[in-house]
Amino acid sequence: MRLLVTGGAGFIGSNYVRHAASGDYEGLRDAEIVVLDKLTYAGVKENLDPVADRVELVVGDICDAELVGELMQRVDQVVHFAAESHVDRSIDGAADFVMTNVVGTQTLLDAALRHGVDRFVHVSTDEVYGSIDEGSWTEDRPLEPNSPYSASKASSDLIARAYHRTHGLPVLITRCSNNYGPYQFPEKVIPLFVTNLMDGGTVPLYGDGLNVRDWLHVDDHCRGIELVRAGGRAGEVYNIGGGTELTNRELTERLLAASGKDWGSVVPVEDRKGHDRRYSVDIGKISAELGYAPQVEFDAGLADAIEWYRGNREWWERLKQR
Repeated sequence: MRLLVTGGAGFIGSNYVRHAASGDYEGLRDAEIVVLDKLTYAGVKENLDPVADRVELVVGDICDAELVGELMQRVDQVVHFAAESHVDRSIDGAADFVMTNVVGTQTLLDAALRHGVDRFVHVSTDEVYGSIDEGSWTEDRPLEPNSPYSASKASSDLIARAYHRTHGLPVLITRCSNNYGPYQFPEKVIPLFVTNLMDGGTVPLYGDGLNVRDWLHVDDHCRGIELVRAGGRAGEVYNIGGGTELTNRELTERLLAASGKDWGSVVPVEDRKGHDRRYSVDIGKISAELGYAPQVEFDAGLADAIEWYRGNREWWERLKQR
């Protein structure tokens, strides 16, 4: 089987590729894996070094219809991670998010349809649902995105769904909660805080710090994606969550304690525009249908991630200097 992974040099995509190419996913042990990645600021070629001899890396843009068409002729299935994903960047300028997340996804879907791909997994986010004060979102919840980033992802979800409903393309959509773990680009909250604190710097805390997020280790997320690729039902959406809800203030407290720092290292900043108050996904569907359950306990996963950043200073220092 031949598998195309878009965005496979990014944080989550490279985790999936490293596991797949190392034989950790039974259904992909004999697969030929092609990674398509533009290697923008968040795409890091070195993320694939552990499996470089088992993966073909193609540097290119998912909006390049000719290149995408050439690659799609060679593969049987697609797992689509490639996306612009940082909310603050989308607030400052949404154009790149629309191009990559919407037009790029449509370009991939069109090529997949033309070349008869038999499985297309579209990786999305819980942010498409908006914000929820109580309870958890099920997959049939209406989409109410509140940032340009989440709006672009919701748009890509709807285009993916339309290709299934209109053309019968076997599309599956996953929506995950906040990821953390090794190799995460240091603009995201956990690696940003950890690396700033290591260097004696300060960390920002939006507003009152009471916004709530569910935390999902990247290994669990990728395990869930693989369950969907291998056994999910075409046309369906599957939520993937971690089961650990924390306010941003609670997360900050844990990161300060792990770094031997106190609240003197925290700088309150003006709240993000349109800042969603709480995210929470219901994982009953993927658990019942595919046997998913998060396996990485949050405190252990966080400790491992912090230790990884301590041991890989050269990796993140170079990225923060870009």
